[in-house]
Amino acid sequence: MIQVMPSPAPHPGPSPGPHRVPRHPHAWWIALGLSQALVAAVWWQWGWRLGLPLMLASHVPFLWGTLRPGSRLFSPVLTRLPTTEPVVWLTIDDGPSDDTAAMLDLLDAHAAKATFFLVGERARARPQLVREIVRRGHGIGNHSHGHPQSVFWALGPARMRDEVGSAQAELIDISGVVPRWFRAVVGMANPFLAAALRGHGLARVAWSARGYDAVAADPATVVARIERALAPGTIVLMHEGARHGRNVDTLQRLLQRLDALGYRTVLPESLEGAGEVAADDDVATATRG
Repeated sequence: MIQVMPSPAPHPGPSPGPHRVPRHPHAWWIALGLSQALVAAVWWQWGWRLGLPLMLASHVPFLWGTLRPGSRLFSPVLTRLPTTEPVVWLTIDDGPSDDTAAMLDLLDAHAAKATFFLVGERARARPQLVREIVRRGHGIGNHSHGHPQSVFWALGPARMRDEVGSAQAELIDISGVVPRWFRAVVGMANPFLAAALRGHGLARVAWSARGYDAVAADPATVVARIERALAPGTIVLMHEGARHGRNVDTLQRLLQRLDALGYRTVLPESLEGAGEVAADDDVATATRG
């Protein structure tokens, strides 16, 4: 039985480089309280005809902050590496799976590195693959414990803590490595995620290039979409284990194109100490005035 305990935060204060642990995980309550106080005042003074539309409008930013993967409304989120070099961060979600071993061989063949964002339950079923990812010099990230794809964005605080904490404990137990990065399921992060991340020293990662390879089966189409978004520091979102069975072929084609275009793959740890990323917790910034 794995006990879910907060992981030691790697940085006691503001994080250097791209790794940004949420510093103000509850600041959104201030914005919510102020907005609803304004709604109540308008409703009291002018009635429901003005109060109701204002109340609905006041919830739009919170919905936007939840559903938009790159939103920093509730916590910092990394969407691009801070570099001008022709490098990309290759990230692979949803494993481990039947594709993992073949993907590792492809990465070795191209001298490429990637971070595998792993699901806790799937890691527990295939611990040898998790250890092999680490042994070959790749990174592992937390991608929730059960991958509740349809409801992750709506989880309450207790369930959110469990999804993050159980996966973190599982990955540490299997690999001996403390994951430092978290990717929200389907990229959507509600206000309760930030506190869970802070408790484990995790920084949230989104992406800046994706080909929809979780659903698109044609490698050429997927890679063409990614290629259009390539630039120095791009974070590329890939998947493994999709039902269409073409993720390995897609990765092979992508690695070939990266080689042809002169892009290298890097892990973000190589950039730490390069200075702060120009991103912050938007709610905290607003409340500080």
